[in-house]
Amino acid sequence: MPPDELPGRGQPHDSRAHHHHVESADRQTDRTTMMLWGKLAQPVCSLGKVPPPGACRGFWGWLNAVFNKVDYERIQAVGPDRAASEWLLRCGALVRYQGYQKWQQDYSGLPTGPLGKYKIEAINATDSCIMYRGFDYLDGLEHVTEIKLQKCIYIQDECLQRLSETKNLQKSLLQLKIISCGNVTDKGIIALHKLMNLEYLYLSDLPGIREKETTAHILQQALPNLKLELDLE
Repeated sequence: MPPDELPGRGQPHDSRAHHHHVESADRQTDRTTMMLWGKLAQPVCSLGKVPPPGACRGFWGWLNAVFNKVDYERIQAVGPDRAASEWLLRCGALVRYQGYQKWQQDYSGLPTGPLGKYKIEAINATDSCIMYRGFDYLDGLEHVTEIKLQKCIYIQDECLQRLSETKNLQKSLLQLKIISCGNVTDKGIIALHKLMNLEYLYLSDLPGIREKETTAHILQQALPNLKLELDLE
């Protein structure tokens, strides 16, 4: 039987339209899967413990990498603040919106409303699994004044450099706290010198910092108005 006489083949088949439909369906499935994992596995990210060795570490490392994958279409669809909120909460972090006192921590309870209504003002990434690959979510945030990075096992020097090079954060960020992030060294702290409006920097329990006096001096030279508080060995 010729192909055009097969059941359901009466009309010409548009392979491009079919391909686009499959791609859209795949993206929607990926997004839905990630949202479900965000709800189910968020408590795991917030345990504040380094994953155990072996297969478990590999699995959670893979899952955390999935959580940090940037969905650029999502950013376009819902706006940078909503998309970044979903990323941060999926990874176990908290956000606070401009004009609100309450910290948002429930992924399924993210507020709804007009596009752009809720602007992220503060980020508390304590015990979260945020990592470098997700930092593109920060690019569109224009109102972030405070960030706290505490016990973040994936935060390293490259993350701080990326933070410092984010144009909107160079303008808006006023306070930054970095606590108990074992992969941060002097290099990462010095890289923060591009945050020209930073007013307060608190550093505590960072064993990777070996030259605290030199590092502090370099930062103070670059940012003379910065209040630098150190609680380091």
